[in-house]
Amino acid sequence: SFGEQLSNETDGILSTVETLASTAICGIIHAILGGQPLLIVGVAEPTIIMYTYLYKFAKKQPDLGEQLYLAWAGWVCIWTAIMLFLLAMFNASNVISRFTRVAGELFGMLITVLFLQQAIKGIVSEFSMPKDDEISDPSSPIYQFQWIYVNGLLGVIFSIGLLYTALKTRRARSWLYGIGWLRSFIADYGVPLMVIVWTAFSFTLPSKVPSGVPRRLFSPLPWESISLRHWTVAKV
Repeated sequence: SFGEQLSNETDGILSTVETLASTAICGIIHAILGGQPLLIVGVAEPTIIMYTYLYKFAKKQPDLGEQLYLAWAGWVCIWTAIMLFLLAMFNASNVISRFTRVAGELFGMLITVLFLQQAIKGIVSEFSMPKDDEISDPSSPIYQFQWIYVNGLLGVIFSIGLLYTALKTRRARSWLYGIGWLRSFIADYGVPLMVIVWTAFSFTLPSKVPSGVPRRLFSPLPWESISLRHWTVAKV
């Protein structure tokens, strides 16, 4: 989901491939060298907001533009890493003792609001036509009004169904049925299990439904040209 949002906000310059690859690389490095257990490794909503503003700023600059966006964003990350090293060396984390619990709750509320905003925008977008550059065949039946409407309804059903079942599985330990280890397993891994289950449901539609309904995440293969060109940003 973060990869798709990044792809939409950066016109495909950053996509699911870069999101998964960066999360895997950072996760491995942090597991080997990191010393802080409570740390979000990977892409989150504030990260997407930062890269979105960087992209919009780069597009407006004649000496940057879309071609130099990745190189410029890379230097932003390098300087950010240097500042984080300095903060860690001088033990700046002690400043957190000056903050009250309200600051943490406000930050948590911000993340919640951002997630809700993107969820609502995503559901609403399922009822509309995709971007012109994402339409391969304008005459395809999936772009007819009735199938766009069906696509939106399926998006609502799958979204609400996933949310409801995921919340239910979180309370599996208090269920009155099922053996103990199974309830603990469902409570710990219920959310990813429900993602798999509802994804499987989306492939069980009748054969009369066009193959493009519901819409699915576009993820280019790592060895395709659209993905390989991003790894040569160091040459710029």
